[in-house]
Amino acid sequence: MKIRPFEEPDRQGVIALWQECGLVVPQNDPDRDIDRKQQVDPGLFLVGIVDRDIVASVMGGYEGHRGWINYLAVRPTHQRSGHGRSIMRAVERLLELRGCPKINLQVRATNTVVLRFYEALGYRPDEVVSLGKRLEFD
Repeated sequence: MKIRPFEEPDRQGVIALWQECGLVVPQNDPDRDIDRKQQVDPGLFLVGIVDRDIVASVMGGYEGHRGWINYLAVRPTHQRSGHGRSIMRAVERLLELRGCPKINLQVRATNTVVLRFYEALGYRPDEVVSLGKRLEFD
């Protein structure tokens, strides 16, 4: 798998990947999420390509205190092939180069398969309560 930064022609393929992986939810418009990311550190938005097809994505963020991971996706037919691990390592390296001391991410507590994946990469539960406040409604 070749990993590179997102490019505009990737948009529909990335959105299709997110839909296939169940990452598109009613409160988030994937087009708007991509537009927002393109305005803030777009180099942390990566795609994984196999035979010219987008099979993986990850959207990283860093605001100077903590890094964040969003939209990690691997096409179901390519899961368990190391692609998730590879694209995560790539975004972790980019965050580390920016001086990021810690990465946070959120996973639904019921998504045990994904929790095991992240635990295998060294992520551990933090004893915190995740809070959110929506400022825009897509």
